[in-house]
Amino acid sequence: MARNLRAKIPASDTLIIHDRNKEATASFMHEVGIARDSPTSNNQMGLMGIEIASSPRAVAEKAEVILTVLPEPSHVKNVFHNILNPPLPPLTSSSGASERLFIDCSTIDPTSSREVANAVHCTAQGRFVDAPMSGGVVGARAGTLTFMLGASSRSGGLVKRVTPILAFMGSKVLHLGEQGAGLSGKLANNYLLAISNIATAEAMNLGLRWGLDPHVLGELINGSSGRCWSSEINNPVRGISPGAPAEEDYEGGFGVELMKKDLRLAMEEAMRVGAKVEMGERAGDVYEDVEASEKGKDFSVVYRWLGGKMV
Repeated sequence: MARNLRAKIPASDTLIIHDRNKEATASFMHEVGIARDSPTSNNQMGLMGIEIASSPRAVAEKAEVILTVLPEPSHVKNVFHNILNPPLPPLTSSSGASERLFIDCSTIDPTSSREVANAVHCTAQGRFVDAPMSGGVVGARAGTLTFMLGASSRSGGLVKRVTPILAFMGSKVLHLGEQGAGLSGKLANNYLLAISNIATAEAMNLGLRWGLDPHVLGELINGSSGRCWSSEINNPVRGISPGAPAEEDYEGGFGVELMKKDLRLAMEEAMRVGAKVEMGERAGDVYEDVEASEKGKDFSVVYRWLGGKMV
C-alpha cells in the first residue's frame, strides 16, 4: 500500500510512514530501492519524498492526510488518544486544506470507530472516516483493493475528498453510508469469507480424496456455481492460485488470528442487532483450533488442519 501511494501521489508530496514492526519498514525501503542502514539512505529518502516517523503522533503533526491500519479496536483507540492529546498544532498545508483528514482502514467494530470519530470531531482536530479494505496481500501489492467507505455525506465534499486518495491504493471505492457503515459492510463480507474459506478447504479435500486431479477440480469449481475468492484467488491447495499463500507453506497473506478476530466482531455485531447467524459459531471454533496449531499462517491453512491431501 505504501509503495503504491508513493508511486501515485504527486512527486512534490512527502510520504511519512511509521510502523512498530521495524522489519516491515525495512521491507518497504527495500521495495522502493533504498539500501537499509546505508550512509546515503536519508538522502535517498529525501529525494524520493519519503520520511520515516518515530510515532503516529509524529506523522499526524506533519501530515494533511493520515491513514491508519491497526489490528484491534483497542489499538485504534490507543493510537488516536496519543495523536489527539495534546491537541495537534495547526495544519500547515501547501494544498490549501483547512483541516486534517483521518482515514482509518482498520477492521474493528463500528461502535469503537464512532467513538474515535467523535473524539476527532469534538476536539475540532480534523475529519475522520472509516475505510476498511478487502483484497488481501495480493490486492495490496497490486493496487486492486476494494475500500468500503463510511463517511458523512452531509459535510460538503468529504466523500469527494477521500475517494481519490483511496483510489491510489485500490481499484474500487464504495461509499456505504455514514461513518461506521464501511465497517458494517466489511464485517458482513468477512463473515462470509470466514465460512467460504472453510467450505473451500473441505470441498478441495473431498475431491482430492475421491481421486480427482486438483487442477481440474480447481478449474471446475472456478467455472461453476461454487466459485468464490477462496477458491479462485486464495485456493488452499498448492498449484491452483498463483501467488497464494498455499504456494509458500501458507506464509504471508491474512493471518488466521485476524480472521478469527473479524469473525468475532461480526458475531458480536450480529448479536447486537438481533440477526440470526447459524454458521458463525462453529466457524469460530474451527479458527480457534487452527490458530492453536498454525498461528501466524494464512487462514487458508485450515485446509492442512482438516488433514487435507497435500500435492
